[in-house]
Amino acid sequence: MIFSEKLQVLRKNKGFTQEALAERLNVSRQAVAKWESGQVYPDIGNLIEISNLLNVSVDYLVKDQDCSVNIKAAPDTDLDELIAFRLEANVNTYAAFKNEVDSTRPGTHDFRYENGKFMYHDTYVGGEKFAGEEAVWKDGVTVYAMNYMGRVLSDGFSGNFLKEALRAADEKMPYRGPEFYQSGEYLYKCNVTGDFTWFQGYEEIYKGDVKVYECVFHGGMVK
Repeated sequence: MIFSEKLQVLRKNKGFTQEALAERLNVSRQAVAKWESGQVYPDIGNLIEISNLLNVSVDYLVKDQDCSVNIKAAPDTDLDELIAFRLEANVNTYAAFKNEVDSTRPGTHDFRYENGKFMYHDTYVGGEKFAGEEAVWKDGVTVYAMNYMGRVLSDGFSGNFLKEALRAADEKMPYRGPEFYQSGEYLYKCNVTGDFTWFQGYEEIYKGDVKVYECVFHGGMVK
């Protein structure tokens, strides 16, 4: 992920509009818009201010995600196993209309999937505006969790399309759905900063040129 994409995801996750971020940085809204569109790049002074405000390092902001892949440590087989199970659970619960269980709290929708030493549970409240959490246990110990909150923005939203997009998640994007997914007039987009051990992200759906849905989420490994 490049700087312009990271800035947009981080800003939205902090709840800042472009105008609010510009005010905090003492720059114009147009400057922020140009940074997020990739037209221009902030100077070092603004980069430092952005890193302080959004609680990330300058190094993280300026390094492309693709570049950092080359310097990663050897693969973590336990992590690979966890990611594979999360993707397996994803296509066996909410996104696939499968394995809904009794509510664990008043008004919740709950889904559970188990395979061997792993168990996955997803629970959420609401409908057009919703919030929830999913977690994974290994041998009875919690190893992963993610919180999410989203809303429908227009009557053109399709829950079936959202589930279709979520089922297309893969090892590269195992958090919610893939980076991009399109079917007919619907387009799903997902941006994530971090990795599976600690991440935050933003997903949105467009019907034509109209944004009809958005969701913010964050999660990672727990111990």
